[in-house]
Amino acid sequence: MKIGEAQQLYRDQVQAYQKEKRALSKQLKEARSRMGVLSDRTSGEDQKKCASEVATLELTLEKLDEKQTEYQEYLSQLTEQYCAYWNAAVGEQQADAAAEQAADMCKLIEVARRIMRGGIVPAADEKKLMEYSFEMYQTAKNIGALVQSQKKEKYKSLWGDEEEKEYDDPREVAENGTAPEGPEVVDAAAVTASAAEDAG
Repeated sequence: MKIGEAQQLYRDQVQAYQKEKRALSKQLKEARSRMGVLSDRTSGEDQKKCASEVATLELTLEKLDEKQTEYQEYLSQLTEQYCAYWNAAVGEQQADAAAEQAADMCKLIEVARRIMRGGIVPAADEKKLMEYSFEMYQTAKNIGALVQSQKKEKYKSLWGDEEEKEYDDPREVAENGTAPEGPEVVDAAAVTASAAEDAG
């Protein structure tokens, strides 16, 4: 199962459990208030029946809470894995960008060196040097003009045909990462029915 799918599944489960717990909490509150009223006016049989209902509701709420906590802990694990996949994808992009920037810097310095030696470089390379640092470009041109060279060397562009690398979307990488095996998905109504059977 993919991390994005697992996150959605378990978030839905947590929400279903919260909804079920709210409904049962309301029933428990009503049963407790009935039990208080019954203790003054009714027989022991009605009181026992009401106390049994309160105990069943409390047990059911406890089981729902345990299962919800299990799901929330698993969601925390999924979040950590999601972040790990995300960070790995972003790290790859940043490493490539830094390597590309370092390579471009080496090329710019080489273009400046060639100009300073009086060489003829492609206009596109000169333009890149000028855009990066007009001062460096101007200095290289001035030094190059001072060099009295009989034979000027002509260079090819250092950049050539550049292909832009495409990166995966970090969100997509994180969501499509493999989720660890999670707890069994049990419907909140099934837990409620099981708790009622155990109490009865």
